[in-house]
This record gives sequence, C-alpha cells and structure tokens, in this order.
Amino acid sequence: MFDAGMGDGTVLAHVMRDLHRRFPTVPHLVVGKEISMEDVRLSLEKMADRFAEHPHTVLVVTNMHYSEAPWLRPRVDRPINWHEVSLTGASAHEFENQLRALQPVVDEGWQVEISPTTGNPMYATPSVLVISRQDHQFQLNDIIPVKGAGRADYDIALAAQPYRARLSADLKVRYVLEPLTRSLAQGGRLLVIQGHGDDPGMEIIHDIWPDEIPFKTPRDSLVAALKDSLSGREKGIVYPSAGDTQSLFTYRLLTMPTEVDNRIGTSTLLAAWNAAIYVAQIEDDRLQDAMTGDAYLDATRRVLQKHGGLWFTDESFVIARRRT
Repeated sequence: MFDAGMGDGTVLAHVMRDLHRRFPTVPHLVVGKEISMEDVRLSLEKMADRFAEHPHTVLVVTNMHYSEAPWLRPRVDRPINWHEVSLTGASAHEFENQLRALQPVVDEGWQVEISPTTGNPMYATPSVLVISRQDHQFQLNDIIPVKGAGRADYDIALAAQPYRARLSADLKVRYVLEPLTRSLAQGGRLLVIQGHGDDPGMEIIHDIWPDEIPFKTPRDSLVAALKDSLSGREKGIVYPSAGDTQSLFTYRLLTMPTEVDNRIGTSTLLAAWNAAIYVAQIEDDRLQDAMTGDAYLDATRRVLQKHGGLWFTDESFVIARRRT
C-alpha cells in the first residue's frame, strides 16, 4: 500500500486495521509519504499497535516527491538518508518506546527548505525510514525495500487531498496522479479523494469571500486530463466511472447538540471557522485581513444555526490497472 500523504497517520492506521482484518496472515508493505516532521512523529505514535497485531508489517516513511516516493528513489542521483530499524520485543508498549526513540532520526531526515520558485516547503535531503519486527525478518525479507532498487508495484494507493485545491488539472495530473498511476501493480487501484464544495463550509467562505472558488477541478476533468497525459503509455489503465451517489460523501464537525443553538460558544465558532478555512485552503495573508473584525464569527454563527451544525462534502474516484 502507498499512502500519498500520511498527515498525522489517523486514516492510515484505520486502513491498516482493516487490511489486517481482511488479510490477517499476509505480509504488508506500507509506504507513506509525508514531508512534515511533526506529522511523521504523530504517525509513528499510532503504529505501535499495528506492529503488535500484524507482526508481518513493513512500514516505510519517506519525504520524497510524488514522482519519487513510490519508488523510494530520487530522480537525481544524490545521497539518501536511509535508515532501517528492527523492532525488538512482542508488545505494543515495547514498540511504542522504540518508535519514540526514532525522533532524532526524524529530526535529521525531515529538515525542509523553501522552494525559490513556488514558495512551498521541500525536503533538504531525501529520507527513507524502514521499520519492521526483528523476530519476523525471515518472513519479511522479500518485501523489505532495498536501497536503490526502485520497485513500485502497489495493490492500493490512497491519495486523500494530495494537492492544493487551486492547482490546474494539468499540474495535479503531472505531479501527483500520473506518477501514482504508474506505481500501480496489476490489479492495483488508486483511490483519490478531494474537496467538492457545495456545503455549509463553503457558505462560511462565501460570506467572507463571495467570489472564492477553491475546487476548480472536479473528478471528471482530472480523469480526462490523466487520460490525455498517459495517452497509451501505461498498459491496462482503466477509469471506473461512478455517479454522485457513489462518489460524494460528507463528514461533519462533531459538536454537542446543545452547542449549536442561539448562544453558540466562541470555542465552537472558532473550531468551525478553522475547519472551513482549512478545507478551503485560504492563505494566511487573507486570513489576517478577514479576522480583524467579527464578521467571520458572525458568518460562522449564521451557518451553524441555519444547518444545525457544519459538514463538508468530498468526492472520490478510482484509477485501476487491469490484470493481464
């Protein structure tokens, strides 16, 4: 499995639990891409029970670009911070202590620089951290990645919000979707999840920025751009179509029923506002201007009272490679 953006590891941990339920005796190679040092730390904290329940797990974390991470090899020949760790013991508590002890490795390998062209953070040195259990090395020998081997044959690739919403379809395809599609094994599937809008969260945003349109590339436009980009260069790629009933889903901001009434507390308003601006990916400079007065809190309050809460809509689509 390849996770194209681990974040704090919450989603990945849920998926790994379900993979264990489905395939309790099959070795699992799980590769996660994440550039944030803090998110890597939080992700590792959630992995102790995964090694305890599913001992045939190889977890790999890397900070490389989307065009590099699935293969664990940078495009330009350069030194790599490559660390292999064998966990000892048999309990989640023992694994947790050893995973926490890896913080110096993360501190060193996950340093970032600012791109002079885009202004986005980028890795200072490509880094790979490979973690497995020492008492299962024999069974895992064939799936533990080898430095420089450059193998990518994933059965599952998960790309949840992997790009900035305002990028063009061509850029999203070139830098994210195309390399992830190329990394699929026969029978492999890439699941992409992105913001859709048309929800109470966007009502808050439009109250402050009426002309804001963060979600400019719906799934159909991305699939069409990916088809054009690949144009027969990858064998067996298919694009299963699905309507809104299957593709669209919502998730809610959790609040107590008594919190959304005529006297909504400031903490609830701020939580809702922060969720809305995070999903819409509003830049910091615009936030500073918007939060100089109370208009943003008033807009958030109106939307919460109107809908009795706050939710957001996402859409998903699948790219797959046929078995030959």
